[in-house]
Amino acid sequence: MFMKVQLEEREPLSHDVNELANTLLARFGLLPRKKDSEAAMFKVLLELTEKKKQAVRDKRHELAVTTVEEMGLHAGISRQTMYEYLVRWKDLHILKKSSFVQGGKVVIGYELNGTTLESAFRKAQTRIMNHLDESFRILDRLQQELKREKLRKGEEQ
Repeated sequence: MFMKVQLEEREPLSHDVNELANTLLARFGLLPRKKDSEAAMFKVLLELTEKKKQAVRDKRHELAVTTVEEMGLHAGISRQTMYEYLVRWKDLHILKKSSFVQGGKVVIGYELNGTTLESAFRKAQTRIMNHLDESFRILDRLQQELKREKLRKGEEQ
């Protein structure tokens, strides 16, 4: 099932990292949709990016994994609310679920679905393009059926 994507046509107001991250999230429809939301999702994105860089640099996969609780703390929202926001990130394949064992316990969280921020967002691009390609295949079938229906009606008269 594909989510409801609400892409925003927004441009960054400055070259500030926080502004650029916030604009990126808006353009991909990943910001909270409630107007009064205080969630700082750009902080989550920046944290995930830094953790992924460190994990790749140190060749330690577990460093890239961020728990939902941690993400909620960065965004300034509850864990439950963070779960609600993560649905869209996962639907676009920007994040992937990941786990590792630490101190005899399994730690479950999420990480960027790529070695870089760009590669994670390229997966979202692919997901959206595949959805559009399938939509155009359906459009082609509709046009063919409309032509057939018109021809059948012409033969019946």
